[in-house]
This record gives sequence, structure tokens and C-alpha cells, in this order.
Amino acid sequence: MRFDTPVTSVDDGSGPRLEGPFRSPAQMLADQSYDGHNSVHDDATAASLGLAGAPIEAPTHFSQIDPLAVARWGEVWFERGCVSCHFRTMVVEGEQVQATLTPTGETTATVEAHKADGTPVLAGTASIGAEPRETELGRRLAALGDPGELFVIDRLAVGMRSSAPETATLTRDERNGDSYPFSLDEKLARITEPHPWYTADGGASSPWGRAVVPFEMISVLANKGRVDWPVRSPSLGLFLDLEVALRRPVFVDQPYVLERELVGLSQSRRTESYWTRTTITDADTGELTATVLLHSGVFKESYPGYPRDRLT
Repeated sequence: MRFDTPVTSVDDGSGPRLEGPFRSPAQMLADQSYDGHNSVHDDATAASLGLAGAPIEAPTHFSQIDPLAVARWGEVWFERGCVSCHFRTMVVEGEQVQATLTPTGETTATVEAHKADGTPVLAGTASIGAEPRETELGRRLAALGDPGELFVIDRLAVGMRSSAPETATLTRDERNGDSYPFSLDEKLARITEPHPWYTADGGASSPWGRAVVPFEMISVLANKGRVDWPVRSPSLGLFLDLEVALRRPVFVDQPYVLERELVGLSQSRRTESYWTRTTITDADTGELTATVLLHSGVFKESYPGYPRDRLT
């Protein structure tokens, strides 16, 4: 199994790594709404926060890692792969991005992505295997201390769980709500790294006899339905970190049960943020299929009730 993506093996003296080509990922969240208003992915809203442009949804960059991981480990990537990344710089449509993977062991690697001018986009880890693994987000989560006084996410508490399990299915034609106003087929028409196993026709030729969900769309599945944390609004959020860890392939048109737990709280100069772990369980077999760890930030200045003297 290989992507058509050209993957280059490079060794510049610092150790061998795999590089993909520069790609120009597409912006597909311009019509996203967030708590009934436009999101940070809208140009005007982004400008109101002093951003250079409306950022592309961060999980989009995971697709550029997939061909590198498959070149390293083969089809097991879609069975027991894990990608765990800290997003460092926003990307706007028209900018080019290149991903790299540097092996650190038989089943582990570091991953990075950067813009054409060298600006870092993301950094993290990739690995395969069902055993407990050290990941970029695992390290970051373990290092959290007291978040300090909070004003936007002050009603959240570590250990909170979603009110009830939800069943969700990623279909081909259905758009995925206000947060993801596009369908899987619409995403596949613009994905940076296409593969036949993602498609209706080509999925039958996969080792599992059906189409698999690209890594970047697994986070969409994990966020389907109602994420009911009591974050104060109106406020504007964005993804800061994301980890997707598989125990088995995630399939198109398969129902999954989603359960969420709040596992961390933190803040930075501009954001308050919270960490959500979502378990994705096969609704038919009851088997754990994947876990998604998402670190979500909320811009302090976007919340009208935030104390102005606390903004620096």
C-alpha cells in the first residue's frame, strides 16, 4: 500500500528522515459557525483578533504525515497508528506546507511540518503499536500545573464527562454540522494526499474490504454531536494540540459510540484552554477503536466578560 505522494529519504548529517512534497492545503471552514456566530476561520473574524488571515483547520496537516508513516510502517498505520502534535503556527490558504518524519526507533518517530519560508507549523510524534506509548501530548498533559484564575472556562473541571454516550457515523454525503460544514466526499475532493482506500470504489480493495477514514477526518468524527462543556460565550476557539491513536481501523459508514472526558485545564497569555479525551468504540462489537485527545483554546479577548485589565 502506497500513496502517489512522492516521499524522499534525506540524510543531511543529522540522521535519516522522510520528507513529503510542499502542498497547499485548502480552507474548508469559512462557513463554520461557533455558538451561533462566525468562527476564527472566517476572514473578518480572524482579522478582529489581529490574525494574518483565517487559519486552515489544523488537522488538515495530518494528511501530509500519512504517506510518510505508511512509507515507514505500511498499512499497520491505519490499524494501530498514533499521531500526536502541537500546532505552532497557523496556516492560511495559499501557503505551502511540507511534512517530515524522523525515525527514533522501530515503532516511533518525530514529525514536523513547516512553511516554505521555514516557519514551523507543527511538531510532535508518530508511532505504531497497541501498547502504552509516549506521545507529544502525553508529555504536555502530564506537565500541566495549576491553570490559575480562569474567566471563560471557569465552570469546567477535570474529570467532567459528557452527559451521555452518543452514536455517530461518518458518511460520504452528509455534512458534519455547524462545526464542520463539509462532507467526507467534499473533503476527499480537496485533500492534499488522496488514496483509493478512502473512496467508495477503492475501499473494497483495502485489506479490510471497506473504506477507511483519513486521520484528519477522525477528529471530525470525534466532534460530531454535542460537545457540552459549559464554556462561557460568546467566545472564539481554536485547536492548539491534537492526538489521534488507533486500536483498529476507523471505517466510513460504521456507527461508533463517542464518550468524552475533560482531562486538563490550562492557559497562556492569549488563551484559556481545556483538554478533552474522546473514546471511539465500535457500536456493533463494543471494541475500542480509537482515542482522540484534543487541546482546545479560547481567545480571552473574544469573551466580552473577560476582565480588560487581565489582557496583556
